[in-house]
Formats: sequence, structure tokens, C-alpha cells
Amino acid sequence: MGEIVRLQKYIAMCGKASRRKAEELIADGRVTVNGEKAVEQGIKVEIGADRIAVDGEELEMISKKYYIMLNKPVGYVSTVSDQFDRPTVIDLLSEEIRTRIFPVGRLDYETEGLLLLTNDGDFTYRVTHPKFEMSKTYLATVGSGLTVSGINALRRGVKIDDYKTSPAEVEILDADNTATLVKITIHEGRNRQVRKMFEAVGVKVKGLRRISIGTVELGNLPLGRWRYLTTHEVNYLMNN
Repeated sequence: MGEIVRLQKYIAMCGKASRRKAEELIADGRVTVNGEKAVEQGIKVEIGADRIAVDGEELEMISKKYYIMLNKPVGYVSTVSDQFDRPTVIDLLSEEIRTRIFPVGRLDYETEGLLLLTNDGDFTYRVTHPKFEMSKTYLATVGSGLTVSGINALRRGVKIDDYKTSPAEVEILDADNTATLVKITIHEGRNRQVRKMFEAVGVKVKGLRRISIGTVELGNLPLGRWRYLTTHEVNYLMNN
């Protein structure tokens, strides 16, 4: 008898999508189990026995897992493909990666720095799900006007969109009359969150670069280049 797992985990194990994306696929009626449409998120399947398909394409367990760090440049979207035909981060990978790889979370079009890519949906789940509170550190160059009260507000959490952010770690690294260089660490990862946080305290982000996720650091990896994560880095991100 094969291992019994939840359907969304199986989809992630096959490298089709992250668990959260898999839940969306199930909710949209795009997943079948042994030819029958899956109607429950919590349904369990047996690896090697049940046949799972997404949009009619039967899934297979991935034979090799890839864990990649990319130093993303500005001007690339963090998706596998783009409806506006903009360059994607996948374009920066070499041809030796011959399997479907997808970004772990996102960096917006104007942001550069550390981006992880994988074909392991469980890895994506561990790194991105809010319950694991994985820290993400950025260097932000912001315009003039950042005050002590603004810094303290970021450290307490600020209201953006329809929620209040968790307290951030904030350190001023450099400043002149026109701009301030700020090191900021957050424990969430919502859309354009760092930019919106600074806007909430009255300053505009001029440049943004992610330099670490947890203890995994970008280091001196050149802009636009990539490398495989070490076994130690993968184990840390999976078990932190």
C-alpha cells in the first residue's frame, strides 16, 4: 500500500503547483481523482494507486527536485509566463533545467534581489505560508521625509490595504538630504508590502532589493545569475 496524503499535497509533490495554488485548482473544479471531479479539499489519495489529473493531464511524481536561488533584476516578472509578453524570471535559467520550475512567492517587476525557484510544492508551502513566519530582509532606498515617528510606526506595524502589518525590524544604514537607505525585515509577504509600508509613513521607495530569506542570504551572487541551494539551505528552509 502506498503513502496516503491529502490531494493538495499530492499535487504539490508532483510539482504542478504549491499547496495553496492546488487548493484553488480543486475549488475551480479542475482536478479529478480516478476520473471523478474532486469536490473536497481534504480528500486523501494513495500515491501509486490513485490517478490524479489537472485539466485532464495526469500527474506524475517528480523524479528530481530543484532548489534554485536567483538574483532577480528589475524588469522581470516573477511568473512562469506573462500575458503581456514581458521577460520572466524563467528566461534567466539555463537550458540545463529541463523540467517545470516555478517561483517561490514573488518579487514585483521593479524589485530586484533574492528569489527562490523550485519544482517542489511542499518547499514553496514551507517558505511562503504565513503560519511559518519566514523572515524576509530588504534594502530599501527611500526618498527624504522618513521620520523617527515613521520608523517607530514601521516597528509597531502599519495599516495598509485592509490589514495591519506585523512589527518590522528597521535599521537606518545611510542617509543624506535626498534619500535614506533602510534595512527592513518583515515576516509576511503580501503584494508590494514593503513599498506600501513606506508609503503608509509618507515616503516613496526609489529602489528595493531583497537580500535574505531567513538565514539564506543572496551574498555576492551577480545580478541576473542563479545557483543551486546547498543541502544545508534547503534543510533550513524546509524545517525552520
